[in-house]
Amino acid sequence: MASLRFHIVPNAKTNEVVGNHGGAIKIKLRAPAMKGKANAALRSFLAAELQISERQIALKRGQKSRDKLIRIEGLSYQDVRRRLLART
Repeated sequence: MASLRFHIVPNAKTNEVVGNHGGAIKIKLRAPAMKGKANAALRSFLAAELQISERQIALKRGQKSRDKLIRIEGLSYQDVRRRLLART
């Protein structure tokens, strides 16, 4: 199980991992930051990028913030960072 910090930029042109943002991973999402749409889009995006089920991804903190703490089951902290940041 891994817990990671993410910095989210909603209303972007594309869904993509941008890189590091302090100690967090910065991700741009097309979804707007309203009514939980960006949070749902983040879970879907992470599941696709990490090739895991959305059920393995839980938003622990930051429901209404750009800074979020996400718990990911089945992968280590290093595995998640390597998979997400390999393309940046």
